[in-house]
Amino acid sequence: MKRIHSKVAFTLVELLVVIAIIGVLVGLLLPAQRTAREAARRMSCSNNARQVGLAMHNYASAHRQLPMQMGGTFDPQSDHGGTSSPGNNRYRLSFLVGLLPYIEQQALWETVSREDVLNSSGGFAPMDPAPWTRQFDPWQTDIPMLRCPSDPGSGLPGHGRTNFVTCLGDATHWMNSGATRWNIEERRWTDDRIGQVAASGRGVFIPRQVMRLAEITDGLANTIMIGEVATDLGDRDIRTSGSLRADWERVHDEPKLCQSGIDPARPNFWTSDAVFSPRDQCRGMRWADGAALYTGFNTILPPNREICVAGGDSGIGMLPPSSRHQGGVHVIMADGAVKFITDSIEASDSTSATVICDGTGSRAPGEVSPYGLWGALGTRASEESISESDL
Repeated sequence: MKRIHSKVAFTLVELLVVIAIIGVLVGLLLPAQRTAREAARRMSCSNNARQVGLAMHNYASAHRQLPMQMGGTFDPQSDHGGTSSPGNNRYRLSFLVGLLPYIEQQALWETVSREDVLNSSGGFAPMDPAPWTRQFDPWQTDIPMLRCPSDPGSGLPGHGRTNFVTCLGDATHWMNSGATRWNIEERRWTDDRIGQVAASGRGVFIPRQVMRLAEITDGLANTIMIGEVATDLGDRDIRTSGSLRADWERVHDEPKLCQSGIDPARPNFWTSDAVFSPRDQCRGMRWADGAALYTGFNTILPPNREICVAGGDSGIGMLPPSSRHQGGVHVIMADGAVKFITDSIEASDSTSATVICDGTGSRAPGEVSPYGLWGALGTRASEESISESDL
């Protein structure tokens, strides 16, 4: 007798069930894959931060000081913005310029520091031109160790970008220049703000001033040296594009001054009619520029809060750190350790005015930070008590 073999096949219902199961699995696995990718990017960012922290200590060991924030050169005979030969960086170079040989950028350092660097504008003096000069290739170079893989910002209108910036403490007074300023009338540099900066310069870095690890008396493990910032994408993000204010004194007195410009329907963005930074004057857009907007931050408002600036890109303001990571930012402590600080860190009263020369109460020079644990982590010598369990 012949056997009859029937063909085995899926019914339509079975096929639909299989497709549905595959769809559910894809829906479950894709978020997990995205999470895994972000975890890998975050780990890579942490490793870059660790290398920057190590470079800072290597620099300090070699030079017995930290690289200067807003250092460089100034030629009074070349006071024209610094963008053409022989150049003039106007004491605006960031700490990252001096750090170049210690972050595997010896060739870039040699280009920056040698005489008569040839480019489309001719020859520049050592360390010149100004960090906003488009024709100078080193200032346009993205340095891999200074970038966070989670941050997609790249290219114009930025120059060479950075995601790592200096801690300037928990105050705002003269955070844009330090004690040293150019006296236009006398055409010379003067140090007529020493007393004021002694009161408000409470971070590891003070602009245009030599700083050393020995000055961090609160403990290297308890003091933030470098933080992370997200770079701007041109989307009116409150973390990367500063809301501009004309009244400098109100910025000192009202940390939350710029909240009125935030879009209530999209709380991470400015309203369409808010006055905010031009695209090329935003967070992390110039790694070589020592202005606080580009390579500095303070510990007043908690991480990933809004930027509030008075005086344009060379001014002062509320400049919290930020990142593209979920829920917080990386910071590098003064001992080189990398920590992840959450957005919910205890920051006490963010409505308190900042410490300032001749201030009283919580604003008095030498007082503990009015911004709780977050502010205390940003000060180098205020005698706050911080334990490992607080971090």
